[in-house]
Amino acid sequence: MEYKKRITDELLKLKLEAFGAALIVGPKGCGKTTTAKQIANTIIEFEDEDYRKQLLSIAEIQPSRLLKGKKPILFDEWQDAPKIWGAIRKSIDDTGEVGMYILTGSTSQEIDTSHTGTMRISRLKMYPMSLYESNESNGEVSLMNLFNYPDTFEGCTSNLSYDDLIFAICRGGFPRSLSLASSRAKLEVAKDLFVQTYTVDINKISQTKRNPQIAQAILQSYSRNICTLADTNTLYADVLANFELSKNTYYSYMEELNKLYIIDDIDAWCPSIRSKTTIRSSKKRNLIDPSLAAAAMGISPEYFDRDFNTLGFLFESLCIRDLKIYSQALDGRVSYYRDRYGLEADCVLHLNDGRYALIEFKLGENGIDEGAKHLCKIEKLIIDHNESSKQGKLRLPDLKIVITATKYGYKREDGIMVIPIGCLKN
Repeated sequence: MEYKKRITDELLKLKLEAFGAALIVGPKGCGKTTTAKQIANTIIEFEDEDYRKQLLSIAEIQPSRLLKGKKPILFDEWQDAPKIWGAIRKSIDDTGEVGMYILTGSTSQEIDTSHTGTMRISRLKMYPMSLYESNESNGEVSLMNLFNYPDTFEGCTSNLSYDDLIFAICRGGFPRSLSLASSRAKLEVAKDLFVQTYTVDINKISQTKRNPQIAQAILQSYSRNICTLADTNTLYADVLANFELSKNTYYSYMEELNKLYIIDDIDAWCPSIRSKTTIRSSKKRNLIDPSLAAAAMGISPEYFDRDFNTLGFLFESLCIRDLKIYSQALDGRVSYYRDRYGLEADCVLHLNDGRYALIEFKLGENGIDEGAKHLCKIEKLIIDHNESSKQGKLRLPDLKIVITATKYGYKREDGIMVIPIGCLKN
């Protein structure tokens, strides 16, 4: 299968320039091992049954022997041989060299190590593929170019139809699905990962036997509330309607789903532009990929012929996934803004130099005016705050964007950029 370039490729190279080793983390099936193999010069796979017994024996008795070879060395499924962690840490301390080792492995097994690896083994989070990485976004519009040269944006045209986008939401960004022949087979990948999560993986993460029906119910509740500010009590009550479990037990399930990188909530942006008591600071609910929510709710692409409301939330989840991936390349981060007066920005994309973009997500043309109005109101709030405040001034947004599922992108008279998700890249 031909390797599709990932945004993580360059991030991994950067990690190896700065640290002795890199540990790639993320959900199952997102391509961690395949990406690592593109850079590694020596590959040790502990799950290779032809050599597994010998490799595990060496790793247990004298793990330093496995550190010989052309660097960087990839240790796949390293958690099967946990002593390799300590050996790598010592090797980095002894040599002071960078770029020597890459570790990848299953997220469904938590390993206690004698040392955190801080300043030696750097963690890199990997997501499923964005639409640009799967070649479904044509990449006409670069976020970095928008920040650097905002006046050059005049318009763009997406090649993605509504049906294409709906299918991409249900299929997800898991690399394996892209290599399969039939549409039906492609849709099975996310479904299988969803089932595997609540029946197998959640039991392994902390070696605690979990009720698969409760784990499934929690994921289904999360999916029904995706991209909303549903609080813990709401989600807990949803599960409690069908199962008896304490709140502490509910929290333990949630912790394990976080460790499996299935849950991927969005933090709030809380600038002091209104009283602190009016700013919503809770996390917005989200999963690592919208296809898992579709699988949890048991819906297919055909379902959206009659339910555009649910499609809107899953579209937002898809956009957030892609923006989190693109922001990694920009050394940025993603949050949201919403206050108790109902004013919101679905997403705030921050760069580490202080620049930021206010973003709204709208499926069709009908919602663009409303989204643009929200963004302009937030900008006006910041202007009013700066005029009245005797303390620090807040930076005005560098970009105001409405991301859509439509075909054409353009710049409005109010300066807001309308950009189809099928045109974006980092």
